[in-house]
Amino acid sequence: MFTGLIEAVGSVAELKTAAGGFRIRIQTSLAADLSPGDSLAVNGVCLTVVAVDGGEVHADIGPETARVTTLGSLRSEQQVNLERPMRADGRVGGHFVQGHIDGTGIVEEIRPDGDSHWLTISFDRSLSPYLIRKGSIAVDGVSLTVAGLGSNVFDVMIIPFTWTNTALSSLQVRERVNIECDMIGKYVARAIELTDEGRLKPAPAT
Repeated sequence: MFTGLIEAVGSVAELKTAAGGFRIRIQTSLAADLSPGDSLAVNGVCLTVVAVDGGEVHADIGPETARVTTLGSLRSEQQVNLERPMRADGRVGGHFVQGHIDGTGIVEEIRPDGDSHWLTISFDRSLSPYLIRKGSIAVDGVSLTVAGLGSNVFDVMIIPFTWTNTALSSLQVRERVNIECDMIGKYVARAIELTDEGRLKPAPAT
């Protein structure tokens, strides 16, 4: 479980094919605090650290993960957002992020607004039930608030601190991003779906 508050920005040292998926090496200041078996969110995707070598961490990207996220198309020296799992005794400053991507979106527009920036991101309409105005969403692992919502696009505002301290500032128009919708909203939508299908009955009144 993560919070969507990015701890560090790493750099892709290498991405190579391995057993149908990929092996990734990431240069990061977090390497000294990581060990094989630890979880690490890379652009919002929960991966398992398989090796630590100096200032680099190694992780495997399975075929399914490569298919449903942007990790299989990362480039050498590309910046990536990194976050270690949240501590049980820590504050949840963002929102509950599982590291399980719901889909990818496309950056349609980047526009400045004072010192801040707006991102307009298009998404597959299958995600529509899980997005609401002022709701939480993770974009490449960053906890953000949906400020505007259309039928297949949403707007988020990136404040200067987030723009400076995450890899969002390196995004380009038409680039793909990982999207994870709010976990609570997904459970609510699923419960309503099952109720409508008659498979979930309300508890009897007492």
